Amino acid sequence: MSVLLSFGHGYSARALTPLLLAQGWRVIGTTRSDEKANALRSEGVEPIIFGDALDAVMADVTHLLTSAGPDPEGDPVLNTYGTILGNHLGRMEWVGYLSTTGVYGDHQGGWVDEDTPLTPSTRRGRMRVEAEAAWADLANRADAPLHIFRLAGIYGPGRGPFAKVRAGTAKRIVKPGQVFSRIHVADIAQVFAASIAQGGPGRVWNVCDDDPAPPEDVIGHAAELLGVPPPPEIPFETADMTPMARSFYAESKRVRNDRIKEELGVKLRFPDYRSGLADLLQRERP
Repeated sequence: MSVLLSFGHGYSARALTPLLLAQGWRVIGTTRSDEKANALRSEGVEPIIFGDALDAVMADVTHLLTSAGPDPEGDPVLNTYGTILGNHLGRMEWVGYLSTTGVYGDHQGGWVDEDTPLTPSTRRGRMRVEAEAAWADLANRADAPLHIFRLAGIYGPGRGPFAKVRAGTAKRIVKPGQVFSRIHVADIAQVFAASIAQGGPGRVWNVCDDDPAPPEDVIGHAAELLGVPPPPEIPFETADMTPMARSFYAESKRVRNDRIKEELGVKLRFPDYRSGLADLLQRERP
């Protein structure tokens, strides 16, 4: 039996779970609370509280996925389980690390691909580069097939703009030249599944759709789908934003996804935000 151990079993990993369970997999996921552990059980996942010993399961694990982001002390999974992972990683069939396209930094709206040098301009991006390097070092020492997935902005069920547009709290913040790449969570799951099925040596994969777009266009289209007036445009310079939200506007780039198509054979279900938002709205209807 194939067994996936998923660290920080969150939104993207949970989208992958039903695809694996349907194939007869066993899925083990870490979480930090009993309440979340019960939620995982209801989805067919065997929960482990992060920090508890893994000795009882590691011998069975064939595939590993880590979604936990780094903090100022480094990668929490490696800091907590580095020794036991070093002893077992070499026999894994597949190891996946979820990173972010933020590692590329600012390209003033220009295109980047997996071979673009990593020049993050935010502290969050720099921590991701360091975490990628730490996982790559461990994988190299263990001769393990590490697959790094650099995810664009994630949206999907429960993570769409419609609730804010309906409530009148959505903002159309305009910064000339600003574009973001995005990806529907269902397409993230199919990229993971395709990579697992193909196996092979480690690789870096950009995971994004075909249509990098200004954020105000997405909010405007969501309002159009709902049949309500779009929120007024607000200049970035005068917008009331949290420091975290403002930091996302420090970088503008268009991310290429040719590799997932050409090497994994992925055909995106939602190649742009228009098709993705239409899907989300359809799911909301009774």
